[in-house]
Amino acid sequence: MQIDLNSDLGESFGRWRLGDDPAMLRLVTSANVACGFHAGDATTLRQVCADAVAAGVVIGAQVSYRDLAGFGRRFIDIEPRALTDDVLYQVGALDGLARVAGSRVRYLKPHGALYNAIVHHREQARAVVRAVCEYDDTLPVLGLPGSVFAEVAERAGLRVVREAFADRAYTAEGTLVPRDAPGAVLTDPEQVAARLPDLVRVADSICVHSDTPGAVAIARRVRDALDAERIAVRPFVVGAGVDRP
Repeated sequence: MQIDLNSDLGESFGRWRLGDDPAMLRLVTSANVACGFHAGDATTLRQVCADAVAAGVVIGAQVSYRDLAGFGRRFIDIEPRALTDDVLYQVGALDGLARVAGSRVRYLKPHGALYNAIVHHREQARAVVRAVCEYDDTLPVLGLPGSVFAEVAERAGLRVVREAFADRAYTAEGTLVPRDAPGAVLTDPEQVAARLPDLVRVADSICVHSDTPGAVAIARRVRDALDAERIAVRPFVVGAGVDRP
């Protein structure tokens, strides 16, 4: 059995620092790198790409609504064509920085409110899928199992990678509990680790957020728990990255 471990990185902006990207890159196999719309400036993103290449970690584009002030966590009722163009803009920008670092964007994952919106919002799901197909239809997409986004992407011929969140609570319907609800974000490493056997059975990739309090300790506990169960931690992109000891 094997699983990919991903995290949202590159979310600092100028002098404002968020998360410990170098530490997380020593633990994960895929890096969802911000593209400047919800977080991340050019210097930060270029450095994260370079560090990911050095660590053997796969680079993915984490696309968002244009919402720096809200960290991409506010829904925007954007016209579908404009959303497609925004996603294309973000992927292209990050891909350029990744190529300078010696790699390229290998997959796409929506961020925050966009991720949650396209669980049900068909027009916006189609807009994101259209951008991927127009840019590079070989790029896999990370998404919530059973979402409209996953359905639309599969129908378009894209590879859908089923994602589960180690440090987020779920509703009875299998969607994420809103972040402003009590208990939505899990910060106890042992509680997070205890959920892994169930998550591994339903997902191809597990996310551990880098902005959660104690994020590095949580990620390390996740790795230890997976190792204890003899579950190999490997990138879901074939031929990319390296096995992580």
